[in-house]
Amino acid sequence: MNSPLNIADIRKDYKLAALDEETAGSDPLVFFSKWFSEAEAAQITEINAMTLATVDAQMQPHARIVLLKGLDNEGFVFFTNYDSAKGQEISACPQVALVFFWKELERQVRIEGFIGKIDEAESNAYFQSRPAGSRIGAWASPQSRKIAHRNILDLNYARYQEEFPDVDIPRPAHWGGYRVLPHHIEFWQGRTSRMHDRILFEKNESGLWIKHRLAP
Repeated sequence: MNSPLNIADIRKDYKLAALDEETAGSDPLVFFSKWFSEAEAAQITEINAMTLATVDAQMQPHARIVLLKGLDNEGFVFFTNYDSAKGQEISACPQVALVFFWKELERQVRIEGFIGKIDEAESNAYFQSRPAGSRIGAWASPQSRKIAHRNILDLNYARYQEEFPDVDIPRPAHWGGYRVLPHHIEFWQGRTSRMHDRILFEKNESGLWIKHRLAP
C-alpha cells in the first residue's frame, strides 16, 4: 500500500497557551466546565464529542465516539442503548475512560472513573427533549447487532412511526443514560517542542481531589 505522504513527518508545534496549577484550581469538574465554555466560545464544532473506552468480559478494550449530554458536580452524562455492545461491556466492567480533544485550542482532557445508569426520571426527561425522529430511531435500531441489510432498519422505523403516530413517544426500557463518576481527570495543554503542560487530579479515599503536575 502506497501512502500519499510520509506519516512520520506529520507534526505540529503547539504554541497557543500554557497551563499551571493555579489556573487549574482545586476542583477539576469546575475547571472542565471552564475549558468547555472556552471551547464553545471558540466555536469548535462537536465540542461535546468524546471518546468512550470500555472493556468487555474477555478484557478486550473497545472505543468509540459518543456525545456528552450532561455535566454536574457528580460527573459526565451520555445516553445510549443499554443493550448495545457498549452497554454490555459496561455491565461486564463498570470502569471506563473518556477523552476530549479540542485541537483548535490544543487541549485534551482524559477522564477515568466508574459508570452507572442514571435514574429513570432523568432518562425520561432527556428522551422527551429529543426530536421525534430520534425517539423513533431508539425503538427501531437493534444497536450493535448484525443485520442482513439496511432495509430492516427502514422497515422497523416505518413500523414504529405507525405505532407512535403523534409526538408522545415513550422511552424504550432499553434506552437511557449513564453517568461517569470520575476519580482521575487529566488536563493537557499543548506546548512548544513537545514540552506540554499536564495537570492531573486524583480523588483520594476521603473523596478529596489531589492535584499533581505530570511530565509530558
